[in-house]
Amino acid sequence: MRKYNHNINQFNFSKGASGFTLIELLVVIAIIGLLASVVLLALNGARAKARDAKRIADMRQMATAMEIYFNDNYSYPTAGGAILPATGIGQPNIVPNYIGKMPIAPTPADSTNCNGATNGGNGYYMYANNASNSTSTYVITFCLGAATGGYSAGPHTLTPSGIQ
Repeated sequence: MRKYNHNINQFNFSKGASGFTLIELLVVIAIIGLLASVVLLALNGARAKARDAKRIADMRQMATAMEIYFNDNYSYPTAGGAILPATGIGQPNIVPNYIGKMPIAPTPADSTNCNGATNGGNGYYMYANNASNSTSTYVITFCLGAATGGYSAGPHTLTPSGIQ
């Protein structure tokens, strides 16, 4: 039988030679936290731009659906108020024949340049016929939080002549 001589002195256990100190770990965690917060702040701007791009795309989709409806019926649909797809309130009667489903304004609403539901703020798209209740025109009001796609920030309208 062979004997092994285990001499504890053959291992080098000098003080501070193994692992990281608590201070080093805290510094690394603080740096990672700082970098993560910078990335999140940059993403918030991208999210706001994406919401505005969706609003423009929704309006172009609505314009196409309204014109197809007009071509079939020689008038625009009657309805009014905030377009709330969950309840059907205020929706023009274009679903499902002219548009698959009503577009929903992206949330959260951009309150910086958009105040109140009457000008497309509060995250709603507002649909109405003109003041004389004619079916020969329509107005959909929406709001952009920032300048997007050549349109300035603030309330805008979609009419048969396009986005203003």
